[in-house]
Amino acid sequence: MNKRTTIYLDPDLHRALRIKALETERSVSELINEAVRQALNEDEEDLQAFEQRATEPVLSYEAVLRDLKKHGKL
Repeated sequence: MNKRTTIYLDPDLHRALRIKALETERSVSELINEAVRQALNEDEEDLQAFEQRATEPVLSYEAVLRDLKKHGKL
């Protein structure tokens, strides 16, 4: 079941959403739901990537610079 909520949008964003809704024959709510789902999916992908890389060694910025200098790249 859908839940009702109140959100406050920048007037220009609201106008753009209304126009897109009309042109795509979708509601503003559908567009917002889609955008939120997309943002949450991206967050999930980021968290998975962090988990996968959690065991990788951590290199400091200084160490990277030293390595670049050592190999003649700086």
